[in-house]
Amino acid sequence: MNERLSFLREKSLALTHESGVYLMKNKSSTIIYVGKAKNLKNRVSSYFRSLDKHTPKVYAMVQQVYDFDIMVTTGEFEALVLECHLIKLHMPRYNILLKDDKGYCYLKMDSGDFPKIYPCRKKEEDGCKYFGPFMSYSVVAQMAESVNKTLGLPTCRRKFPEDFKKERPCLNYQIKQCIGVCRGNISKEEYAEYINRAEEMLSGKTEKARRTLEKDMLMAADNLEFEKAARIRDRIKAIDKFFQKQRVVYAGAKNQDVIAFVELDRKVSAAIMKFRDETLVDKREFFWNDSGNISEIRNEFLKSYYIMGGEEIPPLIIIDEQIDDRELLERLLNENSQRKVSLLVPQRGDNVRLLEMAKLNASQRLSWGQGRTDREVTLLNDIKSLLKLPKTPNYIEAYDISNIGSDTIVGAMVVFAATKPLKANYKKFSIKDLTSPDDYTSMKEVLKRRFFHYLDPKEEDRGFKTLPDLILIDGGRGHLFAACEVLTSLGLDIPTFGMVKDSRHRTRAIESLDGEIAISPVKNVFSFITNVQDEVHRYAISFARKSHSKSAFESQLQKVPYIGEKRAAALFMHFKTKKAMSEASPKDFESVPGMDKRAAKSLYEAFLSGKIS
Repeated sequence: MNERLSFLREKSLALTHESGVYLMKNKSSTIIYVGKAKNLKNRVSSYFRSLDKHTPKVYAMVQQVYDFDIMVTTGEFEALVLECHLIKLHMPRYNILLKDDKGYCYLKMDSGDFPKIYPCRKKEEDGCKYFGPFMSYSVVAQMAESVNKTLGLPTCRRKFPEDFKKERPCLNYQIKQCIGVCRGNISKEEYAEYINRAEEMLSGKTEKARRTLEKDMLMAADNLEFEKAARIRDRIKAIDKFFQKQRVVYAGAKNQDVIAFVELDRKVSAAIMKFRDETLVDKREFFWNDSGNISEIRNEFLKSYYIMGGEEIPPLIIIDEQIDDRELLERLLNENSQRKVSLLVPQRGDNVRLLEMAKLNASQRLSWGQGRTDREVTLLNDIKSLLKLPKTPNYIEAYDISNIGSDTIVGAMVVFAATKPLKANYKKFSIKDLTSPDDYTSMKEVLKRRFFHYLDPKEEDRGFKTLPDLILIDGGRGHLFAACEVLTSLGLDIPTFGMVKDSRHRTRAIESLDGEIAISPVKNVFSFITNVQDEVHRYAISFARKSHSKSAFESQLQKVPYIGEKRAAALFMHFKTKKAMSEASPKDFESVPGMDKRAAKSLYEAFLSGKIS
């Protein structure tokens, strides 16, 4: 029995639910099996439970597993391509043992003037082109179907040019999924161009295929070949859809490393995605515990990894944040590699998406054993980075003021533990010292009362005794200054920001003391701040409406003979709701502290007669 089984099981249960590739390793760190998964957590954990249900081959492999690694991708197609590449690269022992009953399969492009693309199970020396090997015949069939549909290549059994114009075009031509070679209107030179685009797509050069077709379309239009230009235009649209599904085989990443760093609770993880010849060939992870400043780690790591570590230095290194002395480090890298090397922090485009993938992988390493998903770790790290916080915001409080007229002014506090609402710690505040609405004064009162509780040594409420890592105020610069004034007067140093809305009351930006911070480019942060702002507003307005309704009803009660302000408040404290009060008997009313028989009878008759509605 594998002595590491409990460790492996626990580690697998902490994995992400994203798709990706997993690599099983033996005690000497040799990769013995590579597999892909639509859901990494479910797939990998299945190996380490119910061992008696495994086949003998799988059981034997599991007994050899000492550890495993994963590569998170953003789609199952990516996982398939990466799995095939890693199997060819490492030739793991158990991939052959586990899958040799089905054998490898390939995508075949046959020879001739009008070649077709289709799946096959055997590679032969027949002059045809093959792509693979792949592990799943059904998935290879899907890939062939996808490329054929995208470019409109024929999938019928007709042979060309022998079968030109012998029969009417099939249904695929009618529904614009085939360019209609059978009509005899496509020359072998034009068809060769389509096949070239297919080769580029199957080799991961989708963007190159698109650019070439774009040039062909413009040339056809210039030559007044409008029907041909329209066909190419349709193919370009189809390629755009196809391209959205592929990001592991990346046409722009010819020779580059993509590096992202993530921090959580004084732990830092880095993931390096290594692209060579437009393919993701490797992923490496590094981890530092109780490490301190992530910026210092980033700076030192890049120098030690590439200069002292003797790693291959690619011409382009994508990093997630700017580093100190970037130009000096580039110069040093240039001298060591004897060529130009660039350190780039991308702001938009494909490299930004590749950085997101690297962040997911770095976050996955930190999320193990933390009770959080990789996306939560990435979000918290992005908030910390964007707002330049001193530490990861694991406990966040948000505040809002709501008023209905001048008689109902309330404040609300909502709490997010990491990225999830912690409703048990929500707080409500009734503003009673104001005779007219004043958001700034109200915000000051709410924060003073909240942090007076925190500073009170006798306070036991966890909602008050926990000091937040981040405070978010629903409002702009004025609200922010009011909040900061209170915190400063109490000697509290808590990062505080405003949540700014646009003219349509939608989240727009974060307000800091130094000016606005745009959050819309960072989608996960923008979505989270929007959720926080919506939640605190909902909670505040709900409390305001309830308070206003209660206030109006108390006014009605005080019009009943023998019922004054104190008795009205006592009645509400006892019955909680108007409905419960309307169903009460005179004896029920008498049981309320401060009530007597005369007041109870008067109130009962008021409900009975409908004077109180």
